[in-house]
Amino acid sequence: MDLSVGIVGFGARAGIRREVHRPGEGSRLTAICDLSEPSRAAARDEYPDALVTDSLDELLASGVDAVMVLTPDDTHAKIAIRALEAGVAVFCEKPMAIDLDDADAMLSTARRTGARLYIGHNMRHMPVITLMRDLISEGRIGEVKAIWCRHFVGHGGDYYFKDWHADRRRTTSLLLQKGAHDIDVIHWLAGSYADRVAAMGSLSVYGGIDDRRDRSGERMPDWFSVDNWPPASLTGLHPVVDVEDISMVNMHLTNGVLASYQQCHFTPDYWRNYTVIGTEGRIENLGDGSGSTVALWNRRHSGSAEPDESFVVPTVSDSSHGGADGLLIAEFLRFVREGGVTETSPVAAREAVAAGILATASLRGDGSAIAVPPLDDDLVAYFERGQTE
Repeated sequence: MDLSVGIVGFGARAGIRREVHRPGEGSRLTAICDLSEPSRAAARDEYPDALVTDSLDELLASGVDAVMVLTPDDTHAKIAIRALEAGVAVFCEKPMAIDLDDADAMLSTARRTGARLYIGHNMRHMPVITLMRDLISEGRIGEVKAIWCRHFVGHGGDYYFKDWHADRRRTTSLLLQKGAHDIDVIHWLAGSYADRVAAMGSLSVYGGIDDRRDRSGERMPDWFSVDNWPPASLTGLHPVVDVEDISMVNMHLTNGVLASYQQCHFTPDYWRNYTVIGTEGRIENLGDGSGSTVALWNRRHSGSAEPDESFVVPTVSDSSHGGADGLLIAEFLRFVREGGVTETSPVAAREAVAAGILATASLRGDGSAIAVPPLDDDLVAYFERGQTE
């Protein structure tokens, strides 16, 4: 029998609905909740047999087996906790929350109710990341000692400065909003979580643009264009722009690994570059999509050198994010049916949120290092067991 799945938030990230709605193949969308009438109208057109409502209570009462929370970041925790309290399995888009207390409340609620919680960190399924993790696990670069990530957010002006993302009340920061992915990947590749973070950042470009506009009723595809260049020429920014467009954080991890993450929203290109340095070599991705390369150096060279080995990032499926979204949803649905351990981790999602939030506090302060508070060991063990007592 198909799992009955509900979606809360029929916006941009709701594109993963196509991985969920597979009638006769194990899952189908049966309920959609959104506060926007245009979004509800679009949902009715696409899914005429589904319940479409503006009431979360009505969706939860409809008998769904699972709920996918795909709403703006500042609403994640409240919606997810209500669903967990109703005993419904939850898929929550990253970042799981924009406040550390809310993230911790999500974990404690999931344990108390026994309802299953899954966080949508799809990069743990991206082929470029799994390829790098496999090389590390195989010992190809020895013991990991440092990880650097440069994130060139070439579409940043259109993606994050023309809607709610630009307002720190809705996101805390883009260091958290975008960086939650990369901080989680850094933690995963290093096999440890950050215990101290120190950051700097600024609103260097978009804060100087006075052309602002209320885009209520519009969606990002309505204004996006690669011709919107250079960044300082953009128009129609959100009325509130108070998040940084460039930021960088240094992290000390509990196992001694040192890591750094840099994010810039006004680059001409859009991709992530990871460098992982071990005691016996290093790896680096050159491009992050299918067909890109992960380069490995594990012999000594004088000066710049071609990689000692190169590995092509495979194509795993035709779903978005290099096939990661299809794998993500398949794992979530399996988790709803069967339980068990997953590649994604609610604890890891909380640790990414904690590092991002405290790094934001550091960069808006004097840049000093801030300690990341640890979770209770017993709570961590619960989630490491696959959410079983």
